Amino acid sequence: MSGIGFRLRQERERLGLSQKAFGEIGGVEANAQGKYENGGRAPKADYLAAVAAQGVDVLFVITGVRTPTSVDNLSAVEEKVLGSYRSLGQEDQDAIRRLTVTMAELSGSYAVKGRQKTESS
Repeated sequence: MSGIGFRLRQERERLGLSQKAFGEIGGVEANAQGKYENGGRAPKADYLAAVAAQGVDVLFVITGVRTPTSVDNLSAVEEKVLGSYRSLGQEDQDAIRRLTVTMAELSGSYAVKGRQKTESS
């Protein structure tokens, strides 16, 4: 499986969201989100703009090429954390992502449209 739908699913999973929660961000129902992901339907520009505002790499979704990350604005501490994270295996990176998402949720600083994001929503 490849293409826009597959990459859209990868981004949704990277953010730890269900199809329903991700569809809500883009302003569509879960069934439309499913059709986007299985290639049965192509997402529109307003949907892509909405999900991009929540951290989706839309360049990657459309082209398969990740948007280069600027490190110009990182502090020394952020650079060290990022370097350490990148040196970890995928399983450990996934654990770190879950930990930081949970911590952000608990602090109340990780909300979407007035609702807290969760791995299961």
